[in-house]
Amino acid sequence: MLLVLLFLLPAVVFACLYCSRQVRNAIAATLDQPGLFIILLPFIILSVLVGVLAWLSLKKQHDGYRSACAAVVLGIGLGGFVDGIVFHQILQVHEMLSAKVAADNYVGKSVNMFWDGIFHAFCLLIVLTGIVLSWKLAGASYAYKRKRILGGGLLLGWGVFNLLEGIMDHHLLGLHNVVQRAGTSLPDYLFLSFSVLLVMAGYVFVTNANTKPATQGRNR
Repeated sequence: MLLVLLFLLPAVVFACLYCSRQVRNAIAATLDQPGLFIILLPFIILSVLVGVLAWLSLKKQHDGYRSACAAVVLGIGLGGFVDGIVFHQILQVHEMLSAKVAADNYVGKSVNMFWDGIFHAFCLLIVLTGIVLSWKLAGASYAYKRKRILGGGLLLGWGVFNLLEGIMDHHLLGLHNVVQRAGTSLPDYLFLSFSVLLVMAGYVFVTNANTKPATQGRNR
């Protein structure tokens, strides 16, 4: 929760400085309503998950699993960037609050752009956390010597992000859908199916890498 507030409060103060009063009021409306908790809930859950993974990564235990936890954190952040860049910005099939605030006019688009910015700032913090965790493991025996730990952790983190985001934002909270104008439809379920495949593939890579002894002097 603290992580969410640390970047949300400055964003609120400086939100859309040169926008019209109508846009600023519309952004403020999303911050004042009781539904703000619903908007922030996915951020809070992801913050808790990243915190747990960071704690596990910093514990003195098997270096391979510590490296995997750091890679999963990176995967969560990068998965968020993939979602935001591909779906929100390039394809523009949905935006952060497009089921709550229609993005079919300038004001609605600006409100969603603000929350997309909050989302991307949050993803950046997660990626930076993953980088710090990875840096702390630079001297570990496993570190990222095994490509499968890094690759598997990234896939696992990406899949976990997609599952949480898909279940929470698309189905439970109704913040947006994969293809907004289609509502809850086939793309939402394909998104979850793809996410499950990512988690399964990542898990296989990580567990295989951690159950095989490292080869000395060899980068695998």
